Amino acid sequence: MAGRTFAIGDIHGETQHLFKLLSHLPSLDSGDTIVFLGDYLDRGPRSREVVEYVMGLSKSTPAKVVCLRGNHEDAWLRVCQKGWDEFILPPGNGCLAAFRSFTGGPVPTEGELPRQNELALMTTGTFFPDAIVNWLESLPHWYEDEHAIYVHAGLPRQGEQFLHPSQVADPLVLLWIRTEDFFRHYRGKPVVFGHTRTEFLPQELSSYTPEDPTDLFAGENVYGIDTGCGHGGFLTALELPARRVYESR
Repeated sequence: MAGRTFAIGDIHGETQHLFKLLSHLPSLDSGDTIVFLGDYLDRGPRSREVVEYVMGLSKSTPAKVVCLRGNHEDAWLRVCQKGWDEFILPPGNGCLAAFRSFTGGPVPTEGELPRQNELALMTTGTFFPDAIVNWLESLPHWYEDEHAIYVHAGLPRQGEQFLHPSQVADPLVLLWIRTEDFFRHYRGKPVVFGHTRTEFLPQELSSYTPEDPTDLFAGENVYGIDTGCGHGGFLTALELPARRVYESR
């Protein structure tokens, strides 16, 4: 069956979950599309492997592959361009894990801080190969097809309505926004997003396993599919228009 879209949530350096999830998908053809919602980097131990795999995926599948930019990709681009120590330093952002996946260092322990010699490279982003930086810069901020709108984080409101991504003056908003208003009150063409882990979404509004707050969030017109991969959770894909759910757990 052609014309399907498979939206995949935040991977965060977890190749094990990525490969397991992809193995659960049905056979794809040239009429199908895979949309990655961003956040390939940080937290998990295999950021480099995730990025390199996703970069080359279009060569090994007949499906169209769309890779969106997440806020972690945007943050690293800021680091490369002008530095952003406030993003690099907090252990919870998982930047040390990404750095060591590129440089061959050991997987960080929980809360571990970078060594002094590592910090100099991390704060400039110079450990990234040029080809990967160029790829990060090329990633679009949103995607749309006949089934849905796909963004990393969500849509902002202007007055009485939420803006279509094409109407947003600063597209970076689509990567960073996190508002209860959007999760609860957006009405319109379905939007599939990641960024905010589903356990923090209003599960009483979800029509998909509301008794499990870690599972996919299905609101009236919004689908949240960041199910905590890289945070001890799992990776989720949503197939549209059938609304089938695939998981790596």
